[in-house]
This record gives sequence, C-alpha cells and structure tokens, in this order.
Amino acid sequence: MMISALISSTSPLLPINPRTQNPLKDKYLCPLKSSILCSQQQNLNPKNTMNQRRKPKFQLINPVIITPSHERIYQNKDKPKKDLKNGFFQSINHQMMVLCGFGYYVNGFRCLPWLALNFHMAHNLHMQPSTLQLVQNSGNLPMVAKPLYGILSDALYIGGAHRIPYVSIGVLLQVLSWGSLALIPVASEALPALMACVLVTNLGASIAEVAKDALVAEYGQKNKMPGLQSYAYMAAAVGGVLGNLLGGFFLLKTQQTKSMFLAFAALLTLQLTISLKTREESLGLPQPSNYSLVRESISESIRKRYSDLMMAVREERILRPLLWVVSSIVMIPTLSGSIFCYQTQSLNLDPSIIGMSRVTGQLLLLSLTLLYDRLGRSIPMRKLVGIVQFLYASSLLLDLVLVKQINVQLGIPNEVFALCFSGLAETIAQFKLLPFLVLFANLAPSGCEGSLMSFLASALCLSSIISGFFGVGLASFLGITYGDYSSLPLGIMIQFLAALLPLYWIDNVPMSQPAAEKARNRGRSKRSRRNRRIGKVGFDSVYSYRRERESEVQR
Repeated sequence: MMISALISSTSPLLPINPRTQNPLKDKYLCPLKSSILCSQQQNLNPKNTMNQRRKPKFQLINPVIITPSHERIYQNKDKPKKDLKNGFFQSINHQMMVLCGFGYYVNGFRCLPWLALNFHMAHNLHMQPSTLQLVQNSGNLPMVAKPLYGILSDALYIGGAHRIPYVSIGVLLQVLSWGSLALIPVASEALPALMACVLVTNLGASIAEVAKDALVAEYGQKNKMPGLQSYAYMAAAVGGVLGNLLGGFFLLKTQQTKSMFLAFAALLTLQLTISLKTREESLGLPQPSNYSLVRESISESIRKRYSDLMMAVREERILRPLLWVVSSIVMIPTLSGSIFCYQTQSLNLDPSIIGMSRVTGQLLLLSLTLLYDRLGRSIPMRKLVGIVQFLYASSLLLDLVLVKQINVQLGIPNEVFALCFSGLAETIAQFKLLPFLVLFANLAPSGCEGSLMSFLASALCLSSIISGFFGVGLASFLGITYGDYSSLPLGIMIQFLAALLPLYWIDNVPMSQPAAEKARNRGRSKRSRRNRRIGKVGFDSVYSYRRERESEVQR
C-alpha cells in the first residue's frame, strides 16, 4: 500500500513527545508507523506498478501534522514576546521619537511667549479684560481652518512627503511672527500689527499641529502603537511645565517680554532645523506611488479627501463622541481673561506666582497622562469622561473661593492658593481631551488621518473660541470691567452650572476604546483557539486512518 502523501521530507510524521505519550495510542501507532515505512521501501522498488498498489479508502493530501510542542513554537512565532516595560521605546523609530517628542515639547512650551504676551497686553498696553480676552480668542481663528490644512496634508505632497514639509512651513511662520514681536517695536505696540503677528503665529502653529497629529496617527496605526498619543501628550506637558516655570521667573526678574519672544523664536529655529534634516521615507510612511498608480490632479485629490472626510465624520461611532466633546466646551462661557486681570490687578499677584501655578497644573497633567497610559485604558471610557467632567465643574468653584477670599478666612494666603489651585481647571479640561484623541486616532480611516485629526482639532478650537466669545458677552452683561469685579462670583457660578449639563447626554460617549475591545477579543480561551488549529485536524485525520486500517486487518 502506498501512503506517500503522508511522508514529510522536512519533519517526521508522528514525532511523539515522551511527556505526553499514551501507551494505548502507542499500541496502534507502532503498527501504523511500521507499515508506513514498509510502504516507503516498496515504493522505492522499480518493480512496483500502479496496479499492484492498493489505494486506501481515503487519503490525506499534504497534511500539516503539529504536535503540542510544535504548536507552542508556532504560537510563539505568531505572537513574538515583547518587553512590556521598554517595548514602546524599542519599537519606535529614533528619528520619529525626536521629531515627535521635540515638536510636541515646543508646542507645550508656547505658554512661555503667551504668558509674556498676556502680561504685555495687561500691564504695558493697559487693555480691558474683555478686550484682552477678545484678542486671545480672535487670534485663534486660523485654527478653525485646520480641516483645510489636513486635507492639503493628505492630498498634496511636497518633495515626495506630505507631513514633515508642513511641519517646517508652520514652524517658519511662527519664527517670523515671534521674531517680529521681539525685534520690531511697532509690531508689539500697535494693536493692528500685534493682532497680525498673533494671527500669523497661530496660523503656523495650527499647520504644524495638524501635520504632527496626522504623523502620529499614521505612524501609530502602521506600527500598531496606540500609546504614541500619550507619549506626545507627555512631551507637551513637559514643555508646558518648563515654559510656565521659566516664564514666571523671567517676568519676575526682568519683566522684559521681548527677550522671551526672542528666546522662543530661537527654540523654534532649532525645531525647524530638526524637521528639515528628517526625511519622511526614513519613518516608513507610504509614498505617493503607494496610494495610487494613476496621477490625479490636485483638485481631484482634494475633492476625494474631502469626500472621505465627510464619510468618516458621518459614521455614528465618530459623530456621537465628537458632538459630545464639542458641546461640553462650547456651552461653558470662559472667563479666563477676567480672572487673569483680577489676579494681576486686584490681588496684585506676581507674574511668577501665575507662572508657577501653571507649572503645578502641567505637572498634574503629566502625572495624569502617565496614569492614563498605565491604567486608564482599563477603565470604561464613558465612566472616565464622566468623572473628569464632574471634577472640571467642581474645579471652577476654586476661582470663586479666591474671589470671595474664603482662602484668606481659612488662613491660606492668596499666593499659596493661586499657586496650588489656579491652573487646576485648565489642566483637567486639557486632560479630558486625551481619551478622545486616542479614540479618533484609532478610528481614523487609512489615508484620512490628517483630515480627521485636523477636523477634530478645528472643532475643539472653534468650540473654545465660541466659549470665549460667550465669556466676553457674559462679562459685558454682568458689568465686569477694569477695577470692578463685584459680579465675577456670579459669572463663576454660571460657569459651574453650565459645566454640569453635558453629563445628561454622556451616553453619546462610547463605553470603551476600540483597542480595549480588541484586547478582550484576543483574551478568549486559548483552549478554544487551539481546537480550531489545523494541527488538531491533522491528528484527527491520522487517528481516523488508523481506525480504518484496524477494521481492514480484522476482515
């Protein structure tokens, strides 16, 4: 009998593990094995002919025989071991780590020139609180057009790349604007020129942020690294800590805002050098030829990207959490300008105290980001966001404590209270966005990362601007002006009540992240997965053949 299909040239047919050897099975496997070897010798004899061969009733065709020991080897090949502690930093590209880490660090360090600019407008230009807040929010208008920058970044390649060139363009615009504020006197003294510089620097910042967010989302999806967003958030938090710390120190010692503008322009120049030296193909990102073999015009490519973006945004799993996070920001009137003027003009707090309060907030943000990266993914997203929203609403009442001087009645000086709690609400508001950034980065369709992430950033920025305009209107309606802050406690209470309203429609937030769902699916019973492997099928087939041989012998 010929059973040549069962013979493997690379591995034995039935390698038996001594630890799992069964005497009852060996009793039947030994005759089977000997008959197979005899059949192999007969097949090598040229006298054998086809009519002398007795075909079995069934025959295996190229079976794959896997023993339990082999199965463990294949499982280890399919799932290579990773060092959970150092796996992230070992797997990320070094150039990507530098470009992403330093880029987000500079983005967080932007608080240094902005702290100087707010101090310059409040003390040197003597702006009213509503005017100061109006300049702050109007300067953010270029960030509303982030979807356009994202579509251009997805569709239009510059020198064979579509992420890093946009980072370089955005950084260059920021260098020009902050350098003008530092070196040209008219730019920092005349309100129209100052407003133009603010618009240009925010335009450059928005372009660079869109490209960086898309780069992080695309690289994280390609290399299956969902923790890349947390790494970028931590880098921005570190930049915010150092920026606020150095900003408060320089304002306390020198009060020279122009020198701070010039220092930040020098830091931006270093970032520009890094981005110009980094080649996008070294990061392993797709090249233009990988997207399409047919050359498309720019207008057709932009139209296609816009259609893909609208299709992605209309998906329920993206639209519902997007509407919730936007509504949770837009309906809360922001009184940051009024509170800043109250702290510096009414309480006469040193700029160093305000800067150190932001340092405390950024340190807390860094700690929360690390905690979320370690443990936050195991907490249901809806529950986490609900807790954070309630804490944000409660932290707004800390400004009421400072305005009503309740801290002084408790024996806590204004400097100590402002240092510990002044930046807490802003920190919690920033941390609330992290789960949504991770969510949308995981849900972004391939080739639409820049468009979707920029659309999210634009929606958040637009909601912040509308919230700021609501705050300006509320301050004007309540009569909060320079030297008259008697109605500020009422405005803070309105903020607190408005911050509680989004909890009523928190059902729009998904219960968990997509990555957590995949992890739970991978955590199913290993035994059920092993039973579905082809090795089990091979064993069952061999045992079936063995039973057939026994029945033939008995006949």
